[in-house]
Amino acid sequence: MLRLLPSIAIALATMGVAGGMLSKVIEPTAFEWNIPASFPRPAVPADNPMSVAKVALGRHLFYDRRMSVNGQQSCASCHRQELAFTDGRARSVGTTGETHPRSSMSLANVAYNTALTWADPRARALEDQALVPMLGAHPIELGLGGREAEFLRVVQQDSVYRQLFASAYSETENVYTTKHVVRAIAAFERTLLSMRSPYDKYRYGGEANAISESAKRGEAFFFSGQHGGCFQCHGGWNFTGSVRFEGRADVEPSFFNTGLYNLKGASSYPAQNTGVHGVTGRAEDMGKFRAPTLRNIAVTAPYMHDGSVLTLDAVLDHYAAGGRTIANGRNAGVGHLNPNKAPNVDGFTLTAQQRRDVIAFLESLTDSTFLTDTTLSDPWRRRPRR
Repeated sequence: MLRLLPSIAIALATMGVAGGMLSKVIEPTAFEWNIPASFPRPAVPADNPMSVAKVALGRHLFYDRRMSVNGQQSCASCHRQELAFTDGRARSVGTTGETHPRSSMSLANVAYNTALTWADPRARALEDQALVPMLGAHPIELGLGGREAEFLRVVQQDSVYRQLFASAYSETENVYTTKHVVRAIAAFERTLLSMRSPYDKYRYGGEANAISESAKRGEAFFFSGQHGGCFQCHGGWNFTGSVRFEGRADVEPSFFNTGLYNLKGASSYPAQNTGVHGVTGRAEDMGKFRAPTLRNIAVTAPYMHDGSVLTLDAVLDHYAAGGRTIANGRNAGVGHLNPNKAPNVDGFTLTAQQRRDVIAFLESLTDSTFLTDTTLSDPWRRRPRR
């Protein structure tokens, strides 16, 4: 996870940015990543370079409830730090009370994602994605569509923001724009790095006793092709398949149908959640969703794109069966028989001890430092907005 170099941290502390107490314009300071040697740097677009000032601005915007039509929610309302920047709901609820058809995805290591939503292959840039919850109307999340100018006026009247915007965009004549808002938010989101879990200390840090023997057996099960091949969808160091990073930014995302549903009729998945099919209209894309990162998975329940699986035990039941069977109701069906199901989701046997081992391994991916890092927390807590 990101750590500010001592000189930068001291400068920010002096100005009060870390606690929301900003007293003067931040002098231009080069941004430096402090990432464990085993991991690559995130890819950063040329038109939105990182800076300490821009990250500080983005952090304030991310947590500001004034960025909603009724002042009730912020980005952080659906992305809570203690829950690995998810919200603990099966399906997220917007600022006007409208329920989203899908659950909130974790923002841990979002800078490395090849796609940024559950099922839209086109969503590749954080700067573009930030506009969806801000301005989107179906469903309404923050509800700023058509009210961007009002929010920018609020920002311009705030003494904290006047200093932050001036610092982040010192070479720009008109700093108060929606483009600058989303670029700052994207810069902050690129700092949401989770790389210091017990498993990282064990696998990449050489600490043999950082995880339990049970977790080590669970790792072997997870990466074994003889037991369902969990790693085939949740592979690599980020446990999410393909990743993009500095020097390797153009990577195609992968999406999978895991047999979560198999409804009768033309659509085997519920109408609001047909996966990539909802974007492409292609039958072969029915039920395909992105495999989210498993980092911090123990704190991000409930699971799946619609939060319909409540526990890690139930997740293992689903994959051990090679697809979920729903006996009754409008979603009744045998997921194992879904014609679009990924071939590697074919089921496996799991003893009680193996179940405990796999869950111990998944729990070892919890990065408590990431969940409590004050440099990623709400900067408004110590200072009222004005």
